[in-house]
Amino acid sequence: MARSLSAYGAEMYAELQFAIAESYGVELASKMFNVEPSIAQELNDAITAKADFLSRINVLPVDEIKGEKVFIGVSRPVTGRTNTKTTAREAKDVSELDNTTYELSSTESDVGLPYAKIDAWAKFPDFHQRYSAAVQKQIALDRIMIGFHGTHAAPQTDFDAYPMLQDVNKGWLQQLREQAPQQVLKEGVKDSGKVKLGAGGDYANLDALVHDTKQMVDERLRDGGDLVAIIGSDLLAADKAKLYTKQGDTPTEKERIEDAQVIATYGGMPAFSVPFFPVNAVLVTSWDNLSIYFQDSSWRKQAVDNPNRSRTEDYNSRNEGYVIEQLEKIALTENVELLK
Repeated sequence: MARSLSAYGAEMYAELQFAIAESYGVELASKMFNVEPSIAQELNDAITAKADFLSRINVLPVDEIKGEKVFIGVSRPVTGRTNTKTTAREAKDVSELDNTTYELSSTESDVGLPYAKIDAWAKFPDFHQRYSAAVQKQIALDRIMIGFHGTHAAPQTDFDAYPMLQDVNKGWLQQLREQAPQQVLKEGVKDSGKVKLGAGGDYANLDALVHDTKQMVDERLRDGGDLVAIIGSDLLAADKAKLYTKQGDTPTEKERIEDAQVIATYGGMPAFSVPFFPVNAVLVTSWDNLSIYFQDSSWRKQAVDNPNRSRTEDYNSRNEGYVIEQLEKIALTENVELLK
């Protein structure tokens, strides 16, 4: 049996819909409306702010569904000298890269909030902000999940078959596998099908594995000082467990381990743990080499009350895609198996 909003909850939700309509400059939030590009940028900024990882990479508006990448990285040195007595100076084309285009896909982020939560939040004076923050937070987390797990953009997505949103869009890791497979290590020499980590394996320790992952980045881009290592949580947890075993009985050392001061770098690079990154993988790149593009004129929104499902629903759609700005500047080791 469907329940209804409490009287106060219904009043607060009506005020919320009015606030949304006013914010977006429309008459009714309950009817699907186009979001103005400038407001779409503000909405996108609010979503980006809900996840530290998104704040580090590029989340950018573009005009077209298909086009040239926004950032074309420098692929070779630009400094030299010309003997102008015999040769004319010539500007170097440093953007001679393959795969310089992007393509966006229609993307829906539809969030339902149960009446019970609306009623619980209705007593707060910042109800509108809490509601918007909940929706924006989930969109932010979904964007990250798709970036690391997306393999294709299906006409009809299937959450039961693809619970990590693999069918919503083609993320960064899948693009790397397809466009630069020579920069993806998924199998070691010790045993077919896995990269073995631990004593007797392909790599004795995580530091060595991260170092070799970095070596797959183009040597001209390897030492620019901006590369980071994104490391799966299982690999980090196993490495931290070793430190606990070795030094965890000393209070000062235990505190340093918990503060991540001891394992702040691997392979000479700052190391990070990122939500939804595969637990058994290592990615080496720079933050500004990962991008999410959205078409700023494509954002559409609607907020409705659905008593048949005992919830309110916030519909958001836009054209969106994932971009590796410079393929030569990224490398992945995946399918890592921890040896006991």
